Amino acid sequence: MALKKVGILTGGGDCAGLNAVIRAVTRAAIIQENCTVIGIEEGFEGLVCNRTQELTIRSTRDILTLGGTILGTTNKGNPFEYRQYAPDGSISIHDYSDRAFQNCKALGLDCLMVVGGEGTMEIAHRLYQMGVPVIGIPKTIDNDLEMTDYTFGFQTAVEVASDAMDRLHTTGRSHRRVMILEVMGRNAGWIALEAGIAGGAHVILIPEIPYRIERVVEKIRLRAEGGSPYSIVMVAEGAHEEGGSAVAQESAATRLQGVPQLGGVGFFLAGQIQEHITLEVRCTVLGHIQRGGSPCAFDRVLGTRLGSRAVEAAARGEFGNMVALRTPEVILVPLAEIAGKCRTVPLTSQMIHCAEAIGINLGRQNGFS
Repeated sequence: MALKKVGILTGGGDCAGLNAVIRAVTRAAIIQENCTVIGIEEGFEGLVCNRTQELTIRSTRDILTLGGTILGTTNKGNPFEYRQYAPDGSISIHDYSDRAFQNCKALGLDCLMVVGGEGTMEIAHRLYQMGVPVIGIPKTIDNDLEMTDYTFGFQTAVEVASDAMDRLHTTGRSHRRVMILEVMGRNAGWIALEAGIAGGAHVILIPEIPYRIERVVEKIRLRAEGGSPYSIVMVAEGAHEEGGSAVAQESAATRLQGVPQLGGVGFFLAGQIQEHITLEVRCTVLGHIQRGGSPCAFDRVLGTRLGSRAVEAAARGEFGNMVALRTPEVILVPLAEIAGKCRTVPLTSQMIHCAEAIGINLGRQNGFS
């Protein structure tokens, strides 16, 4: 098919590598297909409200190394469940999907490139079912999308978290403290697990394995008795105690978004540990530091590969798919098979076995460590 006009939006949370994708889509579409590229601002919000800008090779020439997204993004704006504050302070929910569909038609888009995580891919799939020609591009620092080896943004987040852990080792050792590092990971512990192994954590707590505080404290005590009176604990924001639930914060913003804002488990855990030991306990929360900054080389390359492959798929009319890394190739997988699905760390994962085999405590009763 003749590809004349392509649209691209970035949905969900920002991460390193988004601009690499925007640049790749723009360059490949113009150089290979000689078509116009329309950037849709602030994710699906811009699609509903018709906020756009034309992208050119010149306007995207210096963004490869730039963090964030030049188009802006938001966790709100789902056109199928568009949430708005009512005059009385309550939240009303509207279905603006037809408005989004009509705006796509009015823009004359031959393809809409949707860049995002599992929630964004679910919306993309629903738009495709309505008749919008969609190609998905996988993005999330949590690496929790099905059917792709990696999502771009993940490796940069791991690099940031492991660097922070290196620094906590030196101050923890100097002061003989227990240092806790809280990282992102709502339902999936990939960041905590990989960065924890890379950073030499002594304890790693992830959402997939509810922890027992007795096991965590036992590890800290054994280290102290063995001549190492400091410990480094890596915890994902969605980690929770056995029989408990994840620590969440509620605000007007989270009510409008429709999902709880996780965070605070690090300080909760610090209080638990402090009740059982005499060592000082300190907590550091990385938060959005994991999302910001320049992408690592891996994410620059992956984002570029995914973007160019998405344009190739659009030119062939292969809509309703997501581009995915199946090492060493970039392939297409149906949106229907990944929409709304979250890839968590399997309990049989070799990475979990590796962590426990080298003495990392995962907080569970029957762990090796």
